[in-house]
Amino acid sequence: MIREKIIETINAFLIDEFEVEPEDIILEDNIHETLDLDSLDYVDLVVVIQNNFGFKLTAEDFQGVDTFEDFYNMVEKHLHKFTQENAKLN
Repeated sequence: MIREKIIETINAFLIDEFEVEPEDIILEDNIHETLDLDSLDYVDLVVVIQNNFGFKLTAEDFQGVDTFEDFYNMVEKHLHKFTQENAKLN
């Protein structure tokens, strides 16, 4: 999956699930502040990522994720790893 599709997919569910306006999703902005995340919101993020990309995130995966760009990078990295691991199984 190409980066643009990953970002498009993530933004679509952020807009739907967190009712954020598309213009408020700015790469350099703090994702926690923009989305006003609490602990239940992180659970929602984990579920949505798993449903859309097929892998599960942990609390540790969110360490160091401050901006939207950090979040996209983290998802892209995990998706790449997940894809490689599944390719080895087939």
